[in-house]
Amino acid sequence: MSPPRILAAVAAGHPEAMEACIAEYGGMVWSLALKMSPTRHDAEEGVQEVFVDVWRHARRFDPAVSSETTFVAMIARRRLIDRHRRRGARPALSSLAEFAAVPAPAAANPVDLADEAGRIRDLLARLRPEERHVLELALGEGLSQAVIAERLGLPLGTVKSHARRGLIRLRHLFTEPTPQRQVSMP
Repeated sequence: MSPPRILAAVAAGHPEAMEACIAEYGGMVWSLALKMSPTRHDAEEGVQEVFVDVWRHARRFDPAVSSETTFVAMIARRRLIDRHRRRGARPALSSLAEFAAVPAPAAANPVDLADEAGRIRDLLARLRPEERHVLELALGEGLSQAVIAERLGLPLGTVKSHARRGLIRLRHLFTEPTPQRQVSMP
């Protein structure tokens, strides 16, 4: 265990103290950053953030509670976990570019839309009544599953099950080949 002199010097604002801190704990912090970062560049940024936090919080170090190594390691761990969480919360920029590349759908023919809507109504009629009712409230009225559960007096889990089974059944029915309608000409 190294003597608590480095963090005390950092807290006191001695100019050479941060250099000594980096020299003493840089390898450990770098090792943690490499393990917890997706890229080398991200690890470098993480190490910088860790040492900025060490500099900011050095006055909190208490040698009666932990060693300097443990104190620095805990700051590093927390900072690197925070960075990891922030990366997960941010949408990837490449995913936004993918959406921009998708062409807008062409305007649908009203006759085709009417045929498709009629087919969906026919398929909905083939579902179990409870599945159909839940899907009509969700898709037709835009209600959340929680509101549907409250309105129908059903447990939320039951509403979710009806919706899931109904959608699976609807998907299966939708992929079945449709019989061709015979159109008689007068």
